[in-house]
Amino acid sequence: MAEITASLVRELREATGVGMMDCKKALTETGGDLAAATDWLRKKGMSKAAKKADRVASEGVIAIAAEDKAGAMIELNSETDFVSRNPDFQAFAKRLADLALHTDGGVEEILAAQMDDGKTAAEALTDMIATIGENMTLRRAARLQVGQGVVAHYVHNAVAPDLGRIGVLVALESEGDTQKLAELGRKIAMHVAATSPMALDIEDLDQAVVASERDVYGEQARASGKPEAIIEKMIEGRLRKFYQEVVLLKQAFVMNPDQTVAELVDSAAKDVGAPVKLAAFVRMGLGEGIEKKTEDFAAEVAATVQGS
Repeated sequence: MAEITASLVRELREATGVGMMDCKKALTETGGDLAAATDWLRKKGMSKAAKKADRVASEGVIAIAAEDKAGAMIELNSETDFVSRNPDFQAFAKRLADLALHTDGGVEEILAAQMDDGKTAAEALTDMIATIGENMTLRRAARLQVGQGVVAHYVHNAVAPDLGRIGVLVALESEGDTQKLAELGRKIAMHVAATSPMALDIEDLDQAVVASERDVYGEQARASGKPEAIIEKMIEGRLRKFYQEVVLLKQAFVMNPDQTVAELVDSAAKDVGAPVKLAAFVRMGLGEGIEKKTEDFAAEVAATVQGS
């Protein structure tokens, strides 16, 4: 029997795309024979799943699991919308969201967590890929928690309870009435779903984004030919408008545009019975940032004809 070395395990992993532990098990079961181990993985459906790993998965669902003082959200991707409507796929997404709620909410921690059947979430995901026949990925996850207050949530374009194409978590810290806090949090979550703010407050904005905006506004202002002192005021004015568009607390509340979100939160203290702080939010839109592959079948046919 050949020694099961780390390099042998790595070689099998690179050839099949299967996880290290499964590769080690395959080599152990086949006496260290690389070819036999590859076949062993194929028979188990694992190598089949690995072959799908380079296919773009930009559909799927956003899933949320929540308790009064904590909430978690995950994005589970599939290749097609058809699979995202599969009941088994949706149930699996809910299980992953629940794991996120009871871990620190990180993707690696979720995948390493054990499910009810004793398998890790990563192993269960591999099984799902092999069974359904599409690439799937747990792309990202987030978790919010408060000491006192609520973590409210909202799902837009819901396909089932707490499953949809856009998900939002909002953390409100307060000693006030939790039911009224939850109602306020849901309204803010709906606002976030609609406006997609970049940050909670100005200080939380990516400074590279701010610097880029300042440069653009500077060039635009200098084109006017006005004195530098006036130009600087023009830049600051345009930055203030930019903040009102992308910073949550500065945004006009969609349900009452005469009021900012910060003013909404401040005014809620009287109704809730205690001061309220909007501590954090997370918004996930399904597939955002994923480059979707497009096929130009007409060009492909034309190229084939020309080459024949």
